[in-house]
Amino acid sequence: MARETTNAEVMIPASRRRLAQVVRTAGDVISVDATMRALKMDRTAAAKSLARWTEQGWLRRVGRGRYVPAGLDTLEDPLVLTDPWVLVPALFDPAFISGRTAAQHWDLTEQLFNDVVVMTTRPVRDRAQRRHGTLFSLKHISEGKMFGTTPLWRGHSRIAIADVHRTLIDMLDDPELGGGIQHVADCFANYLKRADRDDARLIDYATRLDNGAVFKRLGFLAEREPRGSALIAPCLERLTKGNAKLDPDAPSPRLVTRWRLWVPTAWVGKRSHD
Repeated sequence: MARETTNAEVMIPASRRRLAQVVRTAGDVISVDATMRALKMDRTAAAKSLARWTEQGWLRRVGRGRYVPAGLDTLEDPLVLTDPWVLVPALFDPAFISGRTAAQHWDLTEQLFNDVVVMTTRPVRDRAQRRHGTLFSLKHISEGKMFGTTPLWRGHSRIAIADVHRTLIDMLDDPELGGGIQHVADCFANYLKRADRDDARLIDYATRLDNGAVFKRLGFLAEREPRGSALIAPCLERLTKGNAKLDPDAPSPRLVTRWRLWVPTAWVGKRSHD
C-alpha cells in the first residue's frame, strides 16, 4: 500500500526533499558519490544538484567534491559546521588526528590550540590549510606509519585518532606537532601518571617509526621524571649514532653526550620535579 503524502511534504519543494534525503543518507559530509547513491542518479546529475544547492545557500563547499549542510538560521554565516573533526576523513583520508589535538582529547594537557593536527598519506603542498573556518595543520607520512590509531565517532563520521601512546610518540618525533618541547615534556609527565601507561608500547611505536631522535628525546625526558626510570635502559639500548636536537626549532648550544642530544641551555640539569 502506497504511503500517503502529508501536507507538510506537499509544501516542501521537490528539490528540498531530495536534498533532505541526501543529508540523511550521507551524514555529516556530502560527496558526489553519496548523492548518486541517495538519489540513484548519474555522476553528472549529482554534481549539478550539489552545485545548485550550493548556489541556493543550502550547502557549503568545504573541499573538492565535499559539502556540508547549512542550517536555515545560519545561511549568512559561512562557519556553520559545529564539529570540524568530521572533515578529516572526507578531506584527508587516509589520515588520523594526532599531536597536540589528540593530546588534548586524551587529557594529556588542558591547553587549547586553534588548529587540528592531521597526519595523512596524501601529498601535502600546504602544511597549514584553512577549511570551512578551521585551521588544519597537516603532516605527510608514509603508509607504513599508519598504525597506533583508534576509531572515534563524531556525529555520523568515523574518525581515526592516534591512541594516547602514538600521540606521545608523534610529538617526540616532531615536537612542533606537540606545540614545542616544553609542552611535549608536560604531556609526557602526565602520561607517566596514567593507569593505561604502557612503556612496552611506547618503545614498540618508537621502533616502528624508525627515527633515532625519538629514543634520544624520550630517554632524556624520562631521566628527568621520577616515574620515567623504566624507560631509560630501553632508550639507551636503541641509541643511534649522530646527534639530534631536543627541539629542532629552538637554539640548542649544549650537547648532552649521554643522549647525543643538543639542548637549550635552560634544559641542562633541569628536572621537572625540581
